[in-house]
Amino acid sequence: MRRSVLISGASVAGPALAGWLGRCGFDVTVVELAPALRGGGAAVDFRGPVHRTVLERMGVLPELRRLQTGGSPMTFVDAHGRPQLHLPAEFAGGDVEVLRSDLSRLLHARSADVADYVFGDRIASLTDTGDGVDVTFASGARRSFDLVVGADGVHSGVRRLAFGPEDHYVRHLGYYVATWELPNHLGLTGGSLCHGKPGRMLSVGPDHRDATRAHAFAIFRSPELDYDRHDLEQQRALVAHAFAGLGWEAPRLLAALESAPDLYFDSISRVDITPWSRGRVALLGDAACGATLGGMGTGTVVVAAYVLAGELVAANGDHRAAFERYESRMRGYAQACQKGGDRTGKFLAPGRFGGWLRNRLLGREVLLNWMLRQGEDLSSAIDLPHYDLTFVTGSDVER
Repeated sequence: MRRSVLISGASVAGPALAGWLGRCGFDVTVVELAPALRGGGAAVDFRGPVHRTVLERMGVLPELRRLQTGGSPMTFVDAHGRPQLHLPAEFAGGDVEVLRSDLSRLLHARSADVADYVFGDRIASLTDTGDGVDVTFASGARRSFDLVVGADGVHSGVRRLAFGPEDHYVRHLGYYVATWELPNHLGLTGGSLCHGKPGRMLSVGPDHRDATRAHAFAIFRSPELDYDRHDLEQQRALVAHAFAGLGWEAPRLLAALESAPDLYFDSISRVDITPWSRGRVALLGDAACGATLGGMGTGTVVVAAYVLAGELVAANGDHRAAFERYESRMRGYAQACQKGGDRTGKFLAPGRFGGWLRNRLLGREVLLNWMLRQGEDLSSAIDLPHYDLTFVTGSDVER
């Protein structure tokens, strides 16, 4: 039986799931609010044998190695540019690090022939009738699907419509992050420079493909802010205010922010919801168990997409059994990885004593190596099933 599935979100989770399901004969539609695939965004990484195994089964690992940034070494400096702590590329970059936009484009290309993509639209309402899900889109179109999957991030619209308001499930962790592109005025070639004061940090690193360009990253401690997530000018003002008076290279980085078209700004938040499905609607990735930064979310997403697709195929039409097994296999693993996001803000933008302690401890090679091993062990702490799935390009699939 050819089952229809609507997936909300075309960043990473959505295209990953769409590729698996489309290859296996599902009738897949992906809806994305943005008018096209999103550019910009920070680098994302994969680490450990479980991540690599799923990427190999998807058939994308060789291409990701070609696209990889080479990792992101970080050097923390004082106000005069003198090094205080150096972290190697594998600390933040894992085994394979790529730009999020490159990963999104690759997964879209690998799924576009087996799934229909609708950009510039979103789900406005959905009704689970028991026999299917009736969906009304913001464009006014109406359709019915057998299943709906929310793969639309921490601020999931599907979760809000099917499970309730965001504040029931999303907890602010006390920090905000921002990234934007700018000229490489420092001539950086081998990693990022980071400078901070208690509760805030600003960094800049080179674009690995264009030596004339660079990427800024900012993180600052703050109670929850009331702002419009679609108002870039308001977000620029919040970042500029948070880093006023920082010194170092902050004036030039903030000047570039004023005209940056690709600003990303969000809170560091954590998603906790039980269960991950309700009737014919399920959540995937950050919508189910998100951590904005530091929770190995991208690696967890590709594993979760593989498991959800595998369980839907194995269940032979019984979506309830598939959703239950998917959550049973993934929940403990995802939550263990998610905990890393609870510590990210305090690590990158600590208080005065916390910064001194971080620099002193991680300056010792034995402790640094122990942390690297812990990260790889955590990313591999799942008994990964082997499903009868093959991820190929759409030209190899009869639809």
